[in-house]
Amino acid sequence: LPSPAAGPSAGRSVVRSAGRSVGRSLGRPVVRSAYPAASAPLRPRRAGRAVGRRRIRTPFRPTCQEIVLRHDSALFWFRRDLRLEDNAALAAALAAARRVWCVFVFDREILDALPRAEDRRVGFIHASLAELSGALAARGGGLIVRHAHAREAIPEIARAVGAQAVYANHDDEPAALARDAAVARALASEGARLETRKDHVLFERREVLTGAGTVFGVFTPYHNAWLRRLAAEPQALDAHPFAPAPGQLQPIPAGERELAAWPLAAIGFAATDLRAAGISPGTSGARAALAEFLPRIGQYHTQRDFPGRPGTSGLSVHLRFGTLSVRHALREAQRRIEPQGEATEGARIWRAELAWRDFYAMILSQHPHVVGHAWRREYDRLAFENDPGLFAAWCEARTGFPIVDAAMRQILDTGYMHSRLRMIVASFLVKDLLVDWRQGERFFAEHLNDFDLASNNGGWQWAASTGCDAQPYFRIFNPVSQSERFDPDGTFIRRMLPALERVPLRYLHAPWTLPPLEPQAAGCVIGRDYPAPVVDPAERRLRALAIYKAIRAGG
Repeated sequence: LPSPAAGPSAGRSVVRSAGRSVGRSLGRPVVRSAYPAASAPLRPRRAGRAVGRRRIRTPFRPTCQEIVLRHDSALFWFRRDLRLEDNAALAAALAAARRVWCVFVFDREILDALPRAEDRRVGFIHASLAELSGALAARGGGLIVRHAHAREAIPEIARAVGAQAVYANHDDEPAALARDAAVARALASEGARLETRKDHVLFERREVLTGAGTVFGVFTPYHNAWLRRLAAEPQALDAHPFAPAPGQLQPIPAGERELAAWPLAAIGFAATDLRAAGISPGTSGARAALAEFLPRIGQYHTQRDFPGRPGTSGLSVHLRFGTLSVRHALREAQRRIEPQGEATEGARIWRAELAWRDFYAMILSQHPHVVGHAWRREYDRLAFENDPGLFAAWCEARTGFPIVDAAMRQILDTGYMHSRLRMIVASFLVKDLLVDWRQGERFFAEHLNDFDLASNNGGWQWAASTGCDAQPYFRIFNPVSQSERFDPDGTFIRRMLPALERVPLRYLHAPWTLPPLEPQAAGCVIGRDYPAPVVDPAERRLRALAIYKAIRAGG
């Protein structure tokens, strides 16, 4: 979910320093923020396998036997990892503590800022928690649920259950880092600690670096280094075990409330049409979506760009909220790449898309200024016109360009937008309508079911030519040619825009070109049944180029 803006990522140092001070005060070493694969060696590895010209350093990964600091009680905090299986921090908590309580907080710091009660993401979380709560109950545990500010609620619950540690998975969004820093300070003041683990991506932060030890700014060399690291550390894909001992998972303590006490209405939200939008929440929904996709993965590279066909994975919302582990997804891809098989190329391209998630997450963690600013800071000075009428036409799917309006109708009706369409509508907003990319970024943040700050920001800055590895500023998608290329038979446009259903295909992508006698026969009069184009792309292209050239010339 969109989170309020926060300061730079100083939170990590606070979490670490809080942990070190607590460790010293207890006279015991601090468990590092990484949890091992089952195949990790028993002794720390100071250096890993050589890859290319530089040696990949493998971080210290303690196994269960090596964890020195054992707890009587721990609290596991679910966030963007709504599953039991292959959950890094949950596995670490179970390995380190005799008793483990589980909690989820409907964080008011996030939810109170959402503008609409009918938010499908909150519905998805709520339904996924119902499944999660049932799975915990079947193992003798329970899920504590609160509607509160997490930075206050988590230390309070930890104190109530006597937890020596709170376990959670990393979240590198600036607001989340600030929240975690506050939680770590509160816990440290009482002799407890916040333990975090990598889980949302395969390789994070500074785990994939250039030969000079710096972070990448271009995806292709990053991806090559990412693949080398994966080849050197295949255990990175190993699943984290979920094997609680009898009685280890604890029921909800007296005075706390379960999910049933928090219906959507009680937290200020309304039920939504998740199923009608084609979304099945929870790990069961993730398994079903994965099972539906895998037989098609061999055609992923040839079908993924066509919104009228079932070519994408449909897994983005599950990866976003952690009902599916990214390691599980990558294991499935690897099985179809090695050895070579019929599905190899499709699986390889899908694996690259998952590497893009890691890349954008790395960019956010290492360059937090991208929240609210261009990655290339000089582009903060782009003189966008920001016409409110044009922006409203884009938001309301009435630009007069069918592929753009169909895409916007899709996000408005379902909370989903096809990945190719995201590029098309972003380019159109910025380079045809000359509206600041940050306005589009905020609109997506409000409406996308799978909204992820790092990926959303990276995608918008790519389209606006302001980010790392962005498309050149002079590359401006023509909405008509894009429509003809990626919806050649008009299937998607006709599905989303009934007003154009009877328009002949030769005019469908530019319906304003209908001959004088055709509109009545097609049942579509431009300006009455469907809008006239709000801009002339050729003229707007020249204006967009002038805006970018002014910056490049030092203006």
